[in-house]
Amino acid sequence: MNNPNDLFKHLQLSEMSDFENIELIPIGSEGMDNDDKMGVLSDQLPILPIRNIVLFPGMVIPITVSRQKSVRLVKKAYKGDRTIGVLVQANNSKDEPTPDDLYKIGTVAHIVKMFVLPGGNTTIIVQGRKRFEVSEYIKTEPNLLARVSYIEDTFPKKLNKENKALVSTLKECALKILNLNPEIPREAQIALDNIESSAFLVHFLSSNINAELKEKQALLETLDGIEQATHLLEHMLKDIQHLELKREIQSKASSDIDQQQRDYYIRQQIKVLQEELGVESPEQELDGLRAKGAKKKWSKEVNDFFQKELSKLQRTNSMSGEYPMLMNYVELIADLPWGEFTKDNFDLVKAKKVLDADHFGLEKVKERIIEYLAVLKMKGDMKAPILCLYGPPGVGKTSLGRSIAKALGRKYVRMALGGLRDEAEIRGHRKTYVGAMPGKVIQSIKKAGSSNPVFILDEIDKVGSDHRGDPSSALLEVLDPEQNSSFMDNYLECDYDLSRVMFIATANNLDTIHPALRDRMEIIEVSGYTMEEKVQIAKKHLLPKQKKEHGLEKAEFAMNDGAIQKVIEGYTRESGVRKLEQEIGRVVRKITKSIAMDQDYPHKITATDVVKLLGQEHFDKDTYENNEYAGVVTGLAWTPVGGDILFIETLLNRGKGVLTLSGQLGDVMKESAMAALSFLKAHSDEYGIDYRIFDQYNLHIHVPAGAVPKDGPSAGITMLTAIASALTQRKVKSKLAMTGEITLRGKVLPVGGIKEKILAAKRAGIREIIMCSKNRKDVEEIEAHYISDLSFHYVDDAKEVLALALLKEQVKNPVKFVFQAEPIASSSAAL
Repeated sequence: MNNPNDLFKHLQLSEMSDFENIELIPIGSEGMDNDDKMGVLSDQLPILPIRNIVLFPGMVIPITVSRQKSVRLVKKAYKGDRTIGVLVQANNSKDEPTPDDLYKIGTVAHIVKMFVLPGGNTTIIVQGRKRFEVSEYIKTEPNLLARVSYIEDTFPKKLNKENKALVSTLKECALKILNLNPEIPREAQIALDNIESSAFLVHFLSSNINAELKEKQALLETLDGIEQATHLLEHMLKDIQHLELKREIQSKASSDIDQQQRDYYIRQQIKVLQEELGVESPEQELDGLRAKGAKKKWSKEVNDFFQKELSKLQRTNSMSGEYPMLMNYVELIADLPWGEFTKDNFDLVKAKKVLDADHFGLEKVKERIIEYLAVLKMKGDMKAPILCLYGPPGVGKTSLGRSIAKALGRKYVRMALGGLRDEAEIRGHRKTYVGAMPGKVIQSIKKAGSSNPVFILDEIDKVGSDHRGDPSSALLEVLDPEQNSSFMDNYLECDYDLSRVMFIATANNLDTIHPALRDRMEIIEVSGYTMEEKVQIAKKHLLPKQKKEHGLEKAEFAMNDGAIQKVIEGYTRESGVRKLEQEIGRVVRKITKSIAMDQDYPHKITATDVVKLLGQEHFDKDTYENNEYAGVVTGLAWTPVGGDILFIETLLNRGKGVLTLSGQLGDVMKESAMAALSFLKAHSDEYGIDYRIFDQYNLHIHVPAGAVPKDGPSAGITMLTAIASALTQRKVKSKLAMTGEITLRGKVLPVGGIKEKILAAKRAGIREIIMCSKNRKDVEEIEAHYISDLSFHYVDDAKEVLALALLKEQVKNPVKFVFQAEPIASSSAAL
């Protein structure tokens, strides 16, 4: 069996009907024997000489017996205990061998099955058991009978690192030979994967390597298992070198063939291989596309267009460069779900349960989504404003869209628009261009396999534009209910109906959205979460999710509310919960490491444990400080990650009435400061402010966190109060914050981001908030539990602000203003 393919010729015998009842003896790694099945072996064995094959312990091979003495031997043994000794004949003579012609070491074999073939030859299937060595021959007639001593396998039962590496290398080499030699059937890899015994693996590979007979016999005679494996590896490495060299020579030879002849040869080969493998020919592919088109629920116009493109493809040479491009185009048309819709599940009670289960809080948002679905249920079409979920990162905007798809039973697709600058990403390229593709809208519809999926347009506020067009304008056609029933993709070149698609956009900032695009969408604000909501979200969603992702059971450990609050306050600063999930993931990883290393760990994590696990807190809690300093007032601000508090600091010093503004303030904030100062100059008498202060004292206004740019009109009344406090040295009411724009006349105007600002105030320990009376409607829309422990003062005029904010009491150690005497104007008397 010099060819490694021989084994698989033998394995094919298992498909013969006479082979059904063959019972193989289980061969283990301990002694490669099973005496309970076959009985104790005798020290005298009938010897069967064989040529061209070496039988190794554990191997099953067929042996064809043609010599008369050998035929009589196997028949007699088959009727008896079926045990024989197999020795390899050193020469290849067909004559009856003498004892001198045989090797001394062979393998005990069990005859599994015997076949008498037409022509008189007999074939036996034998299974090797263990090796033996001939001590002496007792007789030679009617067949060879020898006294033998059995050789136990010396392969170690437990392998050290070096031996494990040796066995692993053997397997890798065997797999490499399989990859390099295409003549070996792929079933060989399955056979290798199923071998668990290292000793059997060595015998299996020794039996099947491409080596001379004497080299295989030498492996059989190598009694030490590790030494045998080492010699086997040398043979296999030589075989690999031979196969690699053969492949390299074939590769070099093929490159010398004339290109035209090579192309013709390859085409013929492909054709033959396609027929052999059952791969469709170009004609069959066209027939398949034609049949697929016949089942489509498209309009007559689309069908005519498809048939025209199919005819063009049929006339094109399959070997031309244009053929793949046309094939891709026609396949796209055939693969799109024209008129194919999933059935909507309009069980709104179930939809509400799905939304409540997936998202804690956000009651008004979920209510608006249910209203939207109710209208869809009653009306039956999508000619309604496109929903745009607007809010800071990490509040669940994208996952809300996934929950809507889940509740409706629709397909879900998501298209990320962040950084998208090329209009072709929306409308596609002209198919005549090299590398042309349809736009992401059509690609997503194809991927969904349905014409009515829930389609998330993620980060619509981050769409850019450059010389390659304006993607925001391209989205107008997609999102306009009056236009998207006939959406034209440049690559597709025919109208596609998007009117049944439920588009849901998400955004962090409305200011950067194209005005016309914003006009087509209904903005639903998804604001941040309170501390209580974040704790519940962490307990119900984030912590169980992180435990599952890190392979922990629910009962491994728990976090109490105080621990979760510590994570929220000390390690996150956000309106959403994305950073909170990351920090909880850090905690879970620390616990996972302790469990994996059998170390002690807290089973119920407290706030103290959080600091030990995560290190010192990253953020100081934004808290109201005190009102001991004149000119320091707490304001409320909106940021892209939610609300925040800020302190307006004001300081007076002797000078010439210079106004200084610092803290990276934008133009709007600077103008608010100047308007506030001008208002106080105009009304200085009402507040007991000496007018000389404005000329003889410099005023410096600073907003801390100087590295952070700040702008917006919301700090107008805050700056007014800070300047008034500094000029009068009166205390500001404690635990008070404010937000609102101020005009030169002292009017207070409404501002945005009210809910986020209120959440920031609660986090900071604020108890009273001053804002414009026109913002009352924004407060009334907020759930009662958000504002249960806050008092609101609604004002329309700056005087009301100062009356509420400034106390009669002055600060400790107030500034004592000292003014220079004004120069007396000189006069001259006329003489």
